[in-house]
Amino acid sequence: MTLLMDATPQVKELYPLPLVPRPWVLSSLFAAFNVVLLVFFSGLFFAFPCRWLAQNGEWVFPVITGPLFALTFFSLISLNFSDPGILHQGSAEQGPLTVHVVWVNHGAFRLQWCPQCCFHRPPRTYHCPWCNICVEDFDHHCKWVNNCIGHRNFRFFMLLVLSLCLYSGALLVTCLIFLVRTTHLPFSTDKAVAIVVAVPAAGFLVPLSILLLTQTVSVSSADRTYKAKCRHLHGYNPFDQGCASNWYLAICGCCILHEASASCRAKPWAACFLS
Repeated sequence: MTLLMDATPQVKELYPLPLVPRPWVLSSLFAAFNVVLLVFFSGLFFAFPCRWLAQNGEWVFPVITGPLFALTFFSLISLNFSDPGILHQGSAEQGPLTVHVVWVNHGAFRLQWCPQCCFHRPPRTYHCPWCNICVEDFDHHCKWVNNCIGHRNFRFFMLLVLSLCLYSGALLVTCLIFLVRTTHLPFSTDKAVAIVVAVPAAGFLVPLSILLLTQTVSVSSADRTYKAKCRHLHGYNPFDQGCASNWYLAICGCCILHEASASCRAKPWAACFLS
């Protein structure tokens, strides 16, 4: 991929008013509540229906659901505290009175000036109004974890969505099998807990599966989901390098893009080349 930029002076340009950072206390509490909710329902599941199945020789269920819970919990915590690809504030040498155009695979992109971070944002960089930061290769702000999803933590986001789908499906199937196996027994706490766990598992499974499918299609086509995404001319996406390369860049290529962006910001934009 070749990225090239020219700089031309600009006489006058209007800029939006600075974004006011939104309160983070409630969103942080909501993210913490989601972690507690995952641990709470998992504890009920392992303490009642899964325990009954294990005591009756059905060890395959805890063997499958246990690692899935560990993977889900790990990905959730990692996404909460991960760096989405924050681009820190620019130097005093940069100013808004210059138009910068970046060429990416024969596609021209005019860099927008960020009045909060004081630099021209690279392509696909967006200033999140929730976090008040510019995020490289911004996808969206996830309120469930109170963090932006960008180039450097997109792998954790995909891992979380995938593990949640598998874990929710495993919980639902295990609870249903438990209820079928205990139909001859009177109603008990184990059955009540199995129903309590199965209902939210089924409720989350459908939207999570749709989200996983949507993100899979977006990554395969090198697209992004945020509302300010670029409109590509005649349907041509200059960031699309093929399905395999798109997945590699999304999951394994954060260091390459991060170092390239840092290199571009360290020198004048007019002399910035990336290959």
